[in-house]
Amino acid sequence: MSRAFTREEDSENAIAGIGERPTSPHRNLVTERGLAMIEAELAALRDELARAERRADRERIALISRDLRYWTARRESAELSVPEPGSEMVRFGMGVTLESDDGRKVHWKIVGEDEANPAKGTISHVSPMAMALFGKKVGEIAVVNGKEWEIVKLATG
Repeated sequence: MSRAFTREEDSENAIAGIGERPTSPHRNLVTERGLAMIEAELAALRDELARAERRADRERIALISRDLRYWTARRESAELSVPEPGSEMVRFGMGVTLESDDGRKVHWKIVGEDEANPAKGTISHVSPMAMALFGKKVGEIAVVNGKEWEIVKLATG
C-alpha cells in the first residue's frame, strides 16, 4: 500500500479523533425489540451518513462510519432469543419481579446489552443480577452484592 494512502487514512482518523467502539466479548443475545432497535439504528445512521456526505463533513462522516461499523457488527452477531411462553424458570427475555428482605419490590426485564437501560426497567443478560436469576423459579432466592431477593413473579411478554 502506498504511504500516501496510509497518511490519508491516518489523517481521517485524526480529524475525528475517534477510535472504534468496543464490542462485548459476550454472546449478542437480543429480544425482538432489541433486534428492531439495531435495525432502526442502522437505518438512521445510513440516512445521517448520506446527509454528512452531501455536506462533505469529514469529521461527521468518520464518526458515523465508526458507529455504522459497530451496529453492523452487532446486527451480524445478533442471536434472537424468545422465552418459551409459560416457562417457570428465569430465562433471557423474561420479566422478573423481585422482593427484597425489607419488602421492596422491583421489576426487571432481562435483555441484550445494547437494549439494557436500568432506568427503564431493563437489565443486561450479563449483569450480576441477571446472572444470579437465571435458572431460578418463583419462590427461590437470588443473592446479589450480599442482598437477598426473592423471585415473586415471572412474565414472558
